[in-house]
Amino acid sequence: MTGTLANVIGLIGSALFIAAFAYSNITRSMNFLLFNLMNLIGALLLIASLTVHFNLAAMVLEIAWAAIATLGLVKVWLTRERT
Repeated sequence: MTGTLANVIGLIGSALFIAAFAYSNITRSMNFLLFNLMNLIGALLLIASLTVHFNLAAMVLEIAWAAIATLGLVKVWLTRERT
């Protein structure tokens, strides 16, 4: 992956984080599936970008962010199965 492509992918991931954060602050009824998917995809895109422009602190943060979003998606999935 080229440096320019890595930057574009990272910017798209950052935009997803910002959109998810804005959504969580303006919505009246939170859709946790949408919120966690946006966060997971954003984290994965930033992880991909960080494989080119490596930064250990940012990589650890994104891995943790992806793990938390994945747990959120599992919770949504388990909750939907019970109903």
